Amino acid sequence: MSDFEIAPSVLAADFGYLMRDIKAVEGKTNYLHLDVMDGHFVDNLSIGVPVVECIRKYTDMFFDVHLMLTNPEKFIKPFADAGASMITFHIECTKDPEGLIKLIRSYGLKVGISIHPHTPIEEVLPFADKVDLILVMTVVPGFGGSSYLNGSDERIAAVRKAIDEKGAKTFLSVDGGINKKTIKEAYDSGARYFVAGSAVFGAEDAGKAVEELRSCITMS
Repeated sequence: MSDFEIAPSVLAADFGYLMRDIKAVEGKTNYLHLDVMDGHFVDNLSIGVPVVECIRKYTDMFFDVHLMLTNPEKFIKPFADAGASMITFHIECTKDPEGLIKLIRSYGLKVGISIHPHTPIEEVLPFADKVDLILVMTVVPGFGGSSYLNGSDERIAAVRKAIDEKGAKTFLSVDGGINKKTIKEAYDSGARYFVAGSAVFGAEDAGKAVEELRSCITMS
């Protein structure tokens, strides 16, 4: 990864023209965020293994598969086989995060750990140097188009501090309500990997939208 990355979230894409939308951003970023929801941990359903497997046939992009599942352990191998590059799980959804991290790594994948905005940020701080990415949710997960929550910047800064104190290279990610204004706020707080859904796929030109989000940081 470079200094910072933008990962468009396919949750906001047009599923009737999914590969068209993915190809629109493919040349602007190498990262794609894939939200997997089970209707239990979050009040929504989204994509599963077959969709990831299908789109993998048509792109070499980095697939960040974000598991919003109550039983993530059961789905590591299926998503690894489907073409995931990294699997990000929620700290709230496992009793053995250390074991889950090892399981994901056993398939040769990068590991991310995510935290719900209502969970004390201290829950993920011990993993600041144990994973490749920490994802701080800046909205209540489940649906796209939500607004960036107050207090998110402080949570991001707390994780940034923990990562820096351990001298780790862990990427700090944010997901939820990222737009031309909030991406700069999150960057200034320490985030370096930005999941953006509606701000990208809700735009008339998704590829240009990625470039515009990037410029909000590089030109500031």
